[in-house]
Amino acid sequence: MIIQWFPGHMTKALRVMEKEIKIVDVIIYVLDARAPFSCVNPKLNNLVKGKPIIYVLNKTDLSEKNGVSEWTEYFKKKGFCITLNSTQSGASKILENAIRDALKDKINKLKEKNINATIRAIVLGVPNCGKSTLINNLCGKAKTITGNKPGVTKGKQWVKIASGIELLDTPGTLWPAFDNNQVAKHLAYIGSIKEEVLDIPSLSLEFIADINKINTNYIKQRYNINFDESETPLQILEKICVARGFLLKKGELDYDRGAYALMNDFKSGKLGKIILETPKDIRALLVNDRLNAKINKTNNEIED
Repeated sequence: MIIQWFPGHMTKALRVMEKEIKIVDVIIYVLDARAPFSCVNPKLNNLVKGKPIIYVLNKTDLSEKNGVSEWTEYFKKKGFCITLNSTQSGASKILENAIRDALKDKINKLKEKNINATIRAIVLGVPNCGKSTLINNLCGKAKTITGNKPGVTKGKQWVKIASGIELLDTPGTLWPAFDNNQVAKHLAYIGSIKEEVLDIPSLSLEFIADINKINTNYIKQRYNINFDESETPLQILEKICVARGFLLKKGELDYDRGAYALMNDFKSGKLGKIILETPKDIRALLVNDRLNAKINKTNNEIED
């Protein structure tokens, strides 16, 4: 299935970011640890040049540990990378320390001049990556609006905190066109694209095929079913429906209910701790020469 979704407010958000990035000291780039590479918005690359960036691998409680470690090393080549679960206590201190570490030279120079300047940071990320939850954790109370679906944050929100750090929360932004449909699927799997614009039953079949390439045990153990490599994603979805008793009248299978249950089980971590992509998979995500050049450029910017 081909996925495209770019609401009008995202165009406005990109314009706001372009203006505000010029006045911030540091960029906090929140990535869902289950699909970090897919969360890197190529449309933001030019906007963030010349600014220190802290890559935040969020939702590590839902992610496979070794994969998180690989991505941490990958993004540390850029300079700064931290891992956390934004819903847990202590996450705020991890981020605050990272901000001060990234700006320690500037902070020390200002202190030498007896200047107590407020640090200004902007928080970027795709929809539903946990940006607002992280800010609320940092603030100690809900100063921004959060939700478990993409598109909750609509406008810019500057938030002052007692530690002398001022944060700008921004709406989650995607990009106008997905050149790489595998990236688009990963974003759909993790909930960065609204369900209302997706064909969830078809998406679930794509998910079954993709997740089984990683490990077939995720689905087998969750639903207590067995299948072999000769069986199609549709046949596996049917087994999930039977195992869970998702039936319509006359004993027909409720494919929609089975599909939604499967996708929600992944999003909530009930399938297990999973990472959809690793640094080794980046080349496999490239689908044509034009995209290859774009991603190579992104990789160079990350690794420089």
